[in-house]
Amino acid sequence: MTNWLRENRQTVARSLGSLLAVILLVILLKEESGEEITSALKRVSVWLFLGALLAMLISRLFVVGRWHVLLRSAGIDISFWRTATLTFTGLFSSNFLPTTIGGDVVRLAGAMQLGYDRAICLASMVADRLIGMAGMFVTLPFGLIPVLSLGRTGFQAAAFGPLFQKGVDFVKRTFGAFIIWFKKPLALVVSLFSTFGNMVFIFLAIFLLITGMGRHVSYWLIAGLWSLTYFVTLIPISVNGYGVQELSLTFLLSEIGGLSHSESLTIAVLIRVLFILASLPGAFFLPSILAAMNNKQSPPIDDLGAFH
Repeated sequence: MTNWLRENRQTVARSLGSLLAVILLVILLKEESGEEITSALKRVSVWLFLGALLAMLISRLFVVGRWHVLLRSAGIDISFWRTATLTFTGLFSSNFLPTTIGGDVVRLAGAMQLGYDRAICLASMVADRLIGMAGMFVTLPFGLIPVLSLGRTGFQAAAFGPLFQKGVDFVKRTFGAFIIWFKKPLALVVSLFSTFGNMVFIFLAIFLLITGMGRHVSYWLIAGLWSLTYFVTLIPISVNGYGVQELSLTFLLSEIGGLSHSESLTIAVLIRVLFILASLPGAFFLPSILAAMNNKQSPPIDDLGAFH
């Protein structure tokens, strides 16, 4: 038992972190009036919800495009359809499979099954993550400045110390992954613009949901608050950011965005639902990739949460 805990301590810690976050969410739900949450949910029309879902699906296509550009520029002869298949399967796995079978591992196993070079695919996935982080850094100040203005130094120290160190450690470990693409600056630029496209439609989905409740939060403030939430979920204290993402976004929308707790919590839960629904196409391709994983041993990949 001791050996098992030692070997799986990271998984156990993240599972406990997710459980704690979910418990806190349940407590928050109990403190809020059920009528208020129901009222907030009913205010979002079906059409606006579908519009937000469409925006989320478009954002996923930009995620596909980002990785596709990196693969093609590194010499991998892969079609956009195959890149989309692998990406959506990875997204689905991140939402529905345990952390020991993360989305990146599934993506890599699928690429290996199709006969692509493992080293290049792995490097492209790391670069894909780093470019995604770079994009979020651009809009981070729009959320960070209002949070810092709250003057809650204790919260700031607790939240931003580990977050900053996580980012520094990740950059140090993965900087070498860009060696292939340093000689292909155009591919990096296109990938970065794909990241911006992904971000634009994620922010739009949140904007539509908030608008549907009859409330107004500026698009740029939403961009900043979501970027801040994104970086908080990179701290490895939960499985795929479950619970932590919802708690962080609820706090930020209520404290900075001016929404009520019930409205903020409803938005946070709906965003998770949108991410899950947008990943469902990957369920169709997952069985064949899991079968391939039983026959091939994939190298471990650092789990940095869902690749939004």
